[in-house]
Amino acid sequence: MPGKWLLAGTAIVVTVTVSVFLFFTLSSPCLVLKNGETGEVIASFPVSDGEEFSVTFIHSVNQTPVTDVYQIKKGRIYVVRTIYYSFGAGVQTEIGEGQSLEYGRDGAMIVSGFNRVMDRLSYIVGTVSDHTLQIGEEIISLRELCGRNRRVRFECGRRCARARTPRPPAVRCLESGS
Repeated sequence: MPGKWLLAGTAIVVTVTVSVFLFFTLSSPCLVLKNGETGEVIASFPVSDGEEFSVTFIHSVNQTPVTDVYQIKKGRIYVVRTIYYSFGAGVQTEIGEGQSLEYGRDGAMIVSGFNRVMDRLSYIVGTVSDHTLQIGEEIISLRELCGRNRRVRFECGRRCARARTPRPPAVRCLESGS
């Protein structure tokens, strides 16, 4: 009887080990966009550890671009810097401990040094101005991908290589008033 239990236990351990191995072999790390209300996957984009992505939108009060830059680190999303051009409601006005403020050549204010995990990162896609996702050189309209006024949740996960969502055609525009 003990031999049967040993054999069953060994089979379970081997099955779990092979499953984990196959999961990590046949899947890749991805930035996953989900419908914030239903949890349904909208799209997924292959990413690498250390890779940055950003979300840019037009600030509703001061009508200038704001870009939030994030980085994938060990399967988690970290905010690393914010770029903006003028002050307004909801725009950072004080520099926190460990943060720094630099000015870009174009007059942008760049606040960096956040290094904070974003376990619940979400945006509501603009109804007047678009939100755009940039991964590498590719710019994706969240309005076209997700729809206006849609809450979009960003997560880092793994997707089966065969089930990866292809990237939509790049959208090269930042709408500022439509």
